[in-house]
Amino acid sequence: MSAPQLLTTIRATRAALERKRAGGLTVAFVPTMGALHEGHLSLVRRARELADTVVVSIFVNPLQFGAGEDLDAYPRTLDADIEALAAEGVDFVFAPTAREMYPAGASSTMVTAGHIGTLLEGATRPGHFDGMLTVVAKLFNIVNPDVALFGQKDAQQVFLVRRMVADLNLPLDLEIVPTVREADGLALSSRNRFLDEGARQAALALSAALQAADAAAGDGLVELLAEATASFGDHDAVTLDYLVVVDPATFLPVDEHFRGRAIALVAARVGATRLIDNASITIG
Repeated sequence: MSAPQLLTTIRATRAALERKRAGGLTVAFVPTMGALHEGHLSLVRRARELADTVVVSIFVNPLQFGAGEDLDAYPRTLDADIEALAAEGVDFVFAPTAREMYPAGASSTMVTAGHIGTLLEGATRPGHFDGMLTVVAKLFNIVNPDVALFGQKDAQQVFLVRRMVADLNLPLDLEIVPTVREADGLALSSRNRFLDEGARQAALALSAALQAADAAAGDGLVELLAEATASFGDHDAVTLDYLVVVDPATFLPVDEHFRGRAIALVAARVGATRLIDNASITIG
């Protein structure tokens, strides 16, 4: 496979994709922050099935990192990422600088995530989802894709992007791809590279909690949460942030009378690394 064409400016990206569209070709778009793993590549493979042209963006967006967060430490592996994308037949990689995306500094105009953006991940990372939605909206306007692909692992992000697309009548489809896991259940994440062997073993507590929640879902919410929380046991290396079950339609926590499909969400700090995971369950 030939290497994808690397684009670093908005002007060049729009021009290259306009030529594709003028030839009647469809465009699929996978937005990423790089440090690609098999989860990202599963999105790329699905994109290849859905459209004639595949574009992957690699941009570590400063707007979605708050004070004290790991913007500078976030892994940047552009050469390795391009090599991996070449093997998947990606046509274009859009890898702008922060100055290209925000020439006047942080955007004065922002897309706001509303109340849901202040909960769960938003409570831990104030402003994160406003920054995420703002850059996703900018990327959609630059790439103008027919379809954009996201991973279910970031369930709150998926909910908010889906709502933004609906609320702003954006002319594209969304394709949500299931979470990719290691054989032992650990959800793939760019942050997994920060885990040593002991921390990686401890991180299995997150997927174990979701498995316990699913197993107890037929007994109702109270029992489900009790079993899932108990599954954490005495992991000294794991500090639970939240374990909650939400309604997929609203992303608000369900009550004990809820019945039907729901999403169990868990976030925890494993050593110095914060991880998230989720699973679809049916409360009986």
